[in-house]
Amino acid sequence: MKTVATLLVFVSLAIVATEGKPGIGIQRCLCRGAGLKMVMPKLIEKVEIHPVSPTCAHLEVVVTMKNGVGRRCLNPESLFTQNIIKRITKKSMTAQ
Repeated sequence: MKTVATLLVFVSLAIVATEGKPGIGIQRCLCRGAGLKMVMPKLIEKVEIHPVSPTCAHLEVVVTMKNGVGRRCLNPESLFTQNIIKRITKKSMTAQ
């Protein structure tokens, strides 16, 4: 009976220790590389901000371009992208 209880405690601790950690070497980020520093604002149709998560270790900002040109990743450290993030945050705060 003691070995069963010990085994259950060990398994419980192993589950708690690995919960929320990404797999070894598995990164499922949408963007590869640093991303663009700037795009023409009038060509942006939609902006998506993906925060840091267990599957991707860095902030990602993805814009969908008008006229079906596609999606582009923006460099979250660029001044242009930081201004976009501030505008979206401010707009969401006033909408609530």
